[in-house]
Amino acid sequence: MDELNYLKNVSGDNYSTLSINNKSKFINPYENLKRGIWLYLLLLIFEGGLRKWVFPDLATPLLLVRDPLAIWLLIIAWKRGVFVFNVYVVSIYIIAITAFFTAIFFGHGNFFVGIYGVRTLIVHFPLIFIIGNVFNYDDVLKIGKFIVWLTPPMTILLFLQFYSPQSSFVNRGVGGDVAGGGFSGALGFFRPPATFSFTNGTALFYSLSACFIFYFWLGAKQYINKTLLICATVALLISIPLSISRTLFFSILVTAFFILIAMLRRKKYILQVVIIVVLAVGSFAALSQLKLFQTATEAFTTRFSDASETEGGLQGTLQKRVIQTLIGPIANSDQLPFWGYGIGMGTNVGSMLLTGKNQFLVSETEWGRLIGEMGILMGGCVILVRLILTGKIALASFRTISTGELLPWILTSYCIITLPQAQWAQPTALGFSVFVAGLTVASIRIMKKTDTTLNKPQPINSPAQIS
Repeated sequence: MDELNYLKNVSGDNYSTLSINNKSKFINPYENLKRGIWLYLLLLIFEGGLRKWVFPDLATPLLLVRDPLAIWLLIIAWKRGVFVFNVYVVSIYIIAITAFFTAIFFGHGNFFVGIYGVRTLIVHFPLIFIIGNVFNYDDVLKIGKFIVWLTPPMTILLFLQFYSPQSSFVNRGVGGDVAGGGFSGALGFFRPPATFSFTNGTALFYSLSACFIFYFWLGAKQYINKTLLICATVALLISIPLSISRTLFFSILVTAFFILIAMLRRKKYILQVVIIVVLAVGSFAALSQLKLFQTATEAFTTRFSDASETEGGLQGTLQKRVIQTLIGPIANSDQLPFWGYGIGMGTNVGSMLLTGKNQFLVSETEWGRLIGEMGILMGGCVILVRLILTGKIALASFRTISTGELLPWILTSYCIITLPQAQWAQPTALGFSVFVAGLTVASIRIMKKTDTTLNKPQPINSPAQIS
């Protein structure tokens, strides 16, 4: 489609008759969408800070602060023609609508709990493809540079939270809770939540930061200030013990493993990987001379060993996280109602509305929640859709390695953990899972043909276009 026809299609008017001011707004018809996506990211990162420090009295409504924005993005995307009902979205919509009615007639029967439950699928899931259709290479790089830029100050906050008492201002919990927002760690230290409502946000943020830091070191240093990159790398290393998070540690290892695979496929990355390893080891050795870093490292290793002993070593950890978390819900599905207990019941908000208490009414794990809420048929279908989409993304990103572009493959190391089984009942996990999946789809699409005149993204209409 040429520029004139495209602008006429977007505006619904004759482009030649428009005023200069009206023409200017069609130079980049996706600008408002891009700004909305950026706002989604900012609210995702700083929503916890708003609920803890800025507007503690509005902590409950701020829990859903991204939902109206996501709905607005869907509406604008529909008007701009980039909200495409592909097989993934259609499948999820059919399941979500069906699950809502089965929850009302065969499950918990609470209208508001059902609405809260379906919002994750109807409102947030399609954002994966909207972000993927709208963002171009520069947009993804800007996101990456912003995350890298934010890593050092985030680590300073993490440091203050780690060494401050839970009663201090930096450790305030949601709603200004003076009991603190930290979570049990080791040696009397708590896992700090940084700017997030819960500590899982810390691991999710730094896992994404690691992806972009690795990417910029691997031949993309020209896109970012080298001093900033070095500072962010050191901050990432410091964040691992300060977070007392095994999830973060394993996530970074997964990203490193993906880079190793890329190195085996394209030998040119060997030198860059060696440089990264040398810098990381040198930085860790230097940091280890600092007493404060030693204390944090001791707490981290203690937490690691204590949890490993509790779970029965590496074999027990794998059994708990793989068998009980993933296989267990499917194997035990015959003990549940066929239609489940009702969508939304497994969320914290759902439990508060149904019982007045914040508790797990269904399951602590994502697959267990999905099957418990919707039953083995619909819950299993949601899991299957997420698994198939993850597989398509992984396969498509792997193919881009041969082009010399590592960004999709490195981002996939994040998606492969969060997209299939992140706890979408928790808003922060939902937000990061959807947002990074969108970035990954965008980075894959960038490798395909685009309209260079308008920089118009090619909508993803089918699974084949992802792979």
